[in-house]
Amino acid sequence: MTRAVVFVPWRPQPSRVPQFERLIAWYAAEVPELEVRTVDTDDVPFNLAACRNRAFEGLDDTDVVVLNDADTLPERGPLLDAVGAAASDRFVHLPYTEYRWLGATGSRQYGDGTPLASCDFELVKGACSGVYVSSARTWRDHGGQDERFRGWGYEDAAWFVAHSTLLESPPVRHEGKVFALHHVAEVRAGAHFDANAALMERYRDASTSIEAMRALIAEPARAVRDLVEPAV
Repeated sequence: MTRAVVFVPWRPQPSRVPQFERLIAWYAAEVPELEVRTVDTDDVPFNLAACRNRAFEGLDDTDVVVLNDADTLPERGPLLDAVGAAASDRFVHLPYTEYRWLGATGSRQYGDGTPLASCDFELVKGACSGVYVSSARTWRDHGGQDERFRGWGYEDAAWFVAHSTLLESPPVRHEGKVFALHHVAEVRAGAHFDANAALMERYRDASTSIEAMRALIAEPARAVRDLVEPAV
């Protein structure tokens, strides 16, 4: 089996602890051969993109990382297929073609012992978050995720556009499902969210060429942070 490590971006919040504990229990039961670690940064607010990038620091190019959100459960087969494939090509892999949001009802059913595949859910079309599998080389080759996205919103969509532009192909999907567990929703409003939305629009504009995308990614992180934190 290809060597891989699972990194979970994680900063404890009361409503998220039960989901995190279920994720750790799932890996221990279903994929015990993979080591699971948590990753965080000093950013305030929580910076999911920065956490994901930190997971690859110090790794060899061929090392494979599973980036697994703290509330999302994959399936063993598609996950291991993605790990094996990511070690030998130049793309990020998504171990699912179907993203199921279980919501409060489905999450409660799972907590009561109902198998994941039988829990109530809503299908999230076009989802590109939750679980990523990548070699360190691939993550670096397309710039990883943009740490200018602060708080919550758009970092996944921007990354998907960057990957599709710079590597000239979208991430590779493996037939399967992931299951997102319910927690208190984050506030998606305010100065940080508006700055994220503006940066996302620039990613859409830059998707017309590799050169434009590389220029956007190469900008200093401060350029967008000044939108909500003026320099003094």
